[in-house]
Amino acid sequence: MNLFRTSKKSMREKIKKSFEKEEPSSPEFITGIFSQDLQRINQTFEKSSDVVVRTFTIGLDASIHAAIIYTDGLADSTVIQNFILESLMIDINQKGSETVYHPRNKIIQRVKDSILTVGKITDIKDFETLFTDVLSGNTVILIEGFCEAISASTAGWEDRGVSEPTSQTVVRGPREGFSENLRTNTALVRRKIKDSNLYCEQKQIGKVTKTSIAIMYINGIVNDKVVKEVHHRLDKIDIGGVLESGYIEELIQDDTFTPFPTIFNSERPDVVAACLLEGRVAILVDGTPFVLVVPSLFIQNFQVPEDYYQRADISSLLRLLRVICFLIALLGPSFYIAVTTYHQEMLPTPLLISLAAQREGVPFPAFVEAVIMEVAFEILREAGIRMPRAVGQAVSIVGALVLGQAAVEAGIVSASMVIVVSLTAIANFVFPAYNMAISIRMLRFGMMLLSASFGLYGITVGILALLLHLNSLRSFGIPYMAPISPLIPDDLKDTVIRFPQWALFSRPRLISQKNIKREAPPAASRPEPGK
Repeated sequence: MNLFRTSKKSMREKIKKSFEKEEPSSPEFITGIFSQDLQRINQTFEKSSDVVVRTFTIGLDASIHAAIIYTDGLADSTVIQNFILESLMIDINQKGSETVYHPRNKIIQRVKDSILTVGKITDIKDFETLFTDVLSGNTVILIEGFCEAISASTAGWEDRGVSEPTSQTVVRGPREGFSENLRTNTALVRRKIKDSNLYCEQKQIGKVTKTSIAIMYINGIVNDKVVKEVHHRLDKIDIGGVLESGYIEELIQDDTFTPFPTIFNSERPDVVAACLLEGRVAILVDGTPFVLVVPSLFIQNFQVPEDYYQRADISSLLRLLRVICFLIALLGPSFYIAVTTYHQEMLPTPLLISLAAQREGVPFPAFVEAVIMEVAFEILREAGIRMPRAVGQAVSIVGALVLGQAAVEAGIVSASMVIVVSLTAIANFVFPAYNMAISIRMLRFGMMLLSASFGLYGITVGILALLLHLNSLRSFGIPYMAPISPLIPDDLKDTVIRFPQWALFSRPRLISQKNIKREAPPAASRPEPGK
C-alpha cells in the first residue's frame, strides 16, 4: 500500500514537471557579419523550398552586400519587385541619389527614410523575430555591416474574401460575413464603427503556429476590468498551436464543466459591431471566420441580428417562439414519457385509448422507444452534416422518413413517439446559436432518464438543477442569467420581449458599467403621434 502511494506521488511529480513552463531561451541576435547571418538563415530554411533568399549588391561601386528573404505564396511578388528590389537595386545606385554619399553607417537609415516605398516597416534585431516575420508574409531586408534587419509589410496571400455567412443567415440584413483573413475581419468591423475610440490590440499565441489574435473594444464604453481580464487569460495560454477560435474559447472560458456556452461566437460583422456598442470585447483569431465575444449572456443565444431590423412586435413574437421551441426541444420527449408512463390520468380518455392502441404491439417501454428514435435522428443529422452538400440534405430527410415509417410498421416504436421526436428535432433547429442547440441535445437525454425514473417529479428536479447551475455560471465576471437573475428591470427591454428602438436608450448595466446611456431618453426621441 505504501509502495502504491509512493509510486502515485512520484507519478504526480513527473506530470507536474512535464507541465512546468520552460524557461524562455535567450534570443540569438543578428551579428552584422553578412556571410555568417546569411548562413544562419540558409540553415534554417534549408528544407523550405518556398522561402526565397535573394542576394544582391548596392552602392555605386557595388561594395555593399544585401539580401531579401520572403515566403513565396505568402508575400506579394509584385510589391517586392516594384517597391523593394527596384528601389534597392536601381534607385539607390543612381548617381543623383544622395544616399550613396552618406556615411556607410547611416545607409540603413536612409533606406528606411527615403528608399523603401512600402507601407509599414519595422526593425528586427534577433533571428527568431526575423523567421516569424518571413513566415507571416513580410519581406526581410538584410544589409551588410548592420546588426539589425528591416521587415517590410508585403503580405498578399490568396483568401476566400467576403461572402455571405452560412451559419447565421437572415432574410433582411447585411450579406457580408467574416473570412479567414484577420485584417479583412478587423476592416469589416471598422466599416461598421467609424470611431477613433475603437481600439484594436494584437498579440501572437502558439509557440509553433504563432497565430495572430486581435482584441477589439470601444474605449469609454467597455468595462476596463473585462479588458484586463481578457488580456490576462490570453497571456496565460501556453500552447503549441492555435488553428481556430475554438482553441481560445476552451482555454479562456470561466467554467469548463458546463454544457452551456459561456462565450458567444459569430461570423457576422453587424453582430460583433452591435456587441461592441454594448460594451463587450471581441476576440478575432487569424484563420477562422468565427469571432469570439465576451462577456456572453444566456438570453443572447435566443437573439438574431434580424430582430433589430424588423419591427419590435414581429421581433418579440419570434423571440417568444424561440423560447417555446427551447422548452419543446428540452422537455418534449421527457414530458411524453412521464405522462404515458406515470400520469395517464392527465390525458383525455379518447387520447389515452388511442395511444394505448398504438403501443399495443410495441415491445419496449416509452423510454427505450425515445432513446432509439433520438439516437437514430442524431446519426442521421450527423451524417447529413458530414456528407457532401449535394447529397447530405437528401440523405437526412429521406433517411428520417424511411426510418420512421419502417420503425412504425415493424412495431419497434409507436407513431406518436415518431411525431414527438420529429417535433423535438425540428424545434432544435430553431436556435440561432449552434452550440446552444448541441447543449440542449445533450441535456435532453438526461431529462428523459429522470422522467422515466420519477415522472413529472423527476422533470421538476431536473429543471431546478438546471436553474441552479445556470445561476452559478459567470462569463468574465458577469452573471450568465442577467438581467433575469439578478433582476435588472431596465435591462428587460431587450430580452424575450424587444421594446421599440426609441425605448432602448441604455446599455446593459452589468456589461457596460462606465457609459450606460446609449441614446436620448424616450421622452426626447419618441416620435409624436401623427408626425
